[in-house]
Amino acid sequence: MINFEYTRVSSVKAAVDALAKNPAGSLIAGGTNLVDLMKKGVTAPVRLIDINNLPLKDIKESATGLSIGALVLNSDLSGHEIVKKNYPLLAMALNAGASAQLRNMATVGGNIMQRTRCSYFYDTAMPCNKRQPGSGCGALQGYNRMHAIFGASGKCIAVHPSDMCVALAALNATVTVSGPKGERRIAFGDFHRMPGENPERDNTLMKGELITGISIPKNNFTKNVYYLKIRDRASYAFALVSVAAALELNGSTIKNVKLAMGGVAHKPWRLTEAEKFLMNKGATKENFTKAAELVMKGAKGYGYNNFKLKMAPVAIVEALTKAAGIA
Repeated sequence: MINFEYTRVSSVKAAVDALAKNPAGSLIAGGTNLVDLMKKGVTAPVRLIDINNLPLKDIKESATGLSIGALVLNSDLSGHEIVKKNYPLLAMALNAGASAQLRNMATVGGNIMQRTRCSYFYDTAMPCNKRQPGSGCGALQGYNRMHAIFGASGKCIAVHPSDMCVALAALNATVTVSGPKGERRIAFGDFHRMPGENPERDNTLMKGELITGISIPKNNFTKNVYYLKIRDRASYAFALVSVAAALELNGSTIKNVKLAMGGVAHKPWRLTEAEKFLMNKGATKENFTKAAELVMKGAKGYGYNNFKLKMAPVAIVEALTKAAGIA
């Protein structure tokens, strides 16, 4: 880890100004991902801008939905009574992520900004277009068991590691950011980028912007929800495949449905075709299986991760079945 300067700010404007003055600097809150990256030599910010004193720690519900400050801890959010009662899918996803110790440090904003856990990205001796553009992608012909089956490119097949973000994608969340040009809102599905030709760019933040909050529109997904995470071990492991499923049922008929997957793409992967197919249909395993088959069109394995091509549709059916409460 190289030497770096340290600054603590106490307002959003001060944070934005500090970023403008230090374009090679990085924001730090819990530091659960950034510090690891610094230790590994993957990133080397010349200045750390500590934002823990910013007033971004509120969780508020209104008639239109839920507002979450960027500095709310993952553990506080998952344990909040409003979240558990009215947004249980989010609580499930948060509790599936990392370990209790990390959830006690990690912030909502940091969770959204965390980078891939691809081993080639973390190993500075290996080629990685995300870490060093133009160097190649070691995972393409390497050990790619954890890697993408959707939306990858010849430049990068890494996956986004967050569980929380999968639920936020399914729930149509919005990210609020502030920067030199003021405040703007980004639909969650547009926040993270696909790798394309520029996998070094994880998201659509503009220079000097920081996340200040997340909002989730009010919904009726309070009962028939499930977050399924398939991983190698139950403690501190990233998803091989995960599914966030939310159903609004009228009897056994699907009135509304939201679906997203993790562990399969460079960003949380929304299953819009499956959602459209399931609308106004019966909540049956047969319909869930047909929806899963639609999802898998265009999926591609890269060798060691070919098992995901079978695991993913089975996971979708299981998540929907458990959300619907059917045998």
